[in-house]
Amino acid sequence: MALPARPSGRSSATPAAPTDPATPAADAAAVPTVSFRWRREDTVRTAGLLAVILALHVVAFGVLFLLVVPEHYEVGSKAFGIGLGITAYTLGMRHAFDADHIAAIDNTTRKLMADGKRPVSVGFWFALGHSGVVVAMAALVAGGAALAGTLLDDGSRTHQVLGVVGTTVSGGFLYLIAALNLVALLGILRVFRAMRAGTYDEEALEAHLDSRGFMNRILGRLTRSISRPGQMFPLGFLFGLGFDTATEVTLMVMAGSGAAAGLPWYAILCLPLLFAAGMSLFDTLDGTFMNFAYQWAFSNPVRKVFYNLTITGLSIAVAFVIGTIELVGVLHEKLDLTDSVTGWIAGLDLDNVGYVIAGLFVVVWALAIGYWRLARVEQRWGRPRAADGG
Repeated sequence: MALPARPSGRSSATPAAPTDPATPAADAAAVPTVSFRWRREDTVRTAGLLAVILALHVVAFGVLFLLVVPEHYEVGSKAFGIGLGITAYTLGMRHAFDADHIAAIDNTTRKLMADGKRPVSVGFWFALGHSGVVVAMAALVAGGAALAGTLLDDGSRTHQVLGVVGTTVSGGFLYLIAALNLVALLGILRVFRAMRAGTYDEEALEAHLDSRGFMNRILGRLTRSISRPGQMFPLGFLFGLGFDTATEVTLMVMAGSGAAAGLPWYAILCLPLLFAAGMSLFDTLDGTFMNFAYQWAFSNPVRKVFYNLTITGLSIAVAFVIGTIELVGVLHEKLDLTDSVTGWIAGLDLDNVGYVIAGLFVVVWALAIGYWRLARVEQRWGRPRAADGG
């Protein structure tokens, strides 16, 4: 889907609408637009994603209830039953609220929407890539590979290297998108100030939403690396290499005694599939919610400006904070830092931070909607749009 058409052969700066809500319809025609409303293609695409997630649930829970539970397997002194499967599923649900998931999905959705895409599957692909690490590890365990024991050993060199690489990639990516969004935010703020002064420059707004500023010219190849939702799969996989995901799954705890217990391969793979089902469901819902939000915002200039000021500012804060926690944690550990500041930052629990961020998004949305209605932002500075011609 292309962004709203830009005027050609003349400046795109146009007078802002008067404060009188009854702005003539003729003014509306001066600002052409393309509707970003939810369409049938989005419904079909989302239904396809949910069908895949449903199939994953059916397979995972089917294996658990039909093949694993009736056999009364044991791992050490613990029974491999429904409780263990539900635990893996809820761990996946919880991990979907991790701060790195929220920041990566929401910021990437903002970028792709600004590029004119309809990225309803960003969260889905990110979750598949992230959970792919867990499934791959479980497959190694099920096959009895010696490498699996090395990776699962917290003190092993391989585990430590992959942990540093995964966390550094995650934190570095969050810093990158925070910097790019900061450039866009400053530009949007200038457009908003001009709008309040009586002039609205749509071309300038679109340029800032496309993030075509100084940082993009320097890091153009990196910023263009995510150009479609499917590319979130390898990024999610890289995020998962930190092994924060893998070590949370109870399956990995039993890996050391898996061979002695004689568990069949399908029993071992059942838990990461349950984990992936829970995480994929809620990451997909997060990405779909962000699409609804952006489609509402992109149908009107003042909505677009107001929404992006709100959500881009919040996204910058989230990405910067989480990127700092991850990178400081790596530096604190590898450089053996002993100061209280880096020690406190490195000790923060990202699981709890993720829940706070999820709640913060809800609160910010509620406050923004309340201000939008009470301050009558659209009536004061908005311009009615012409009816969508198709």
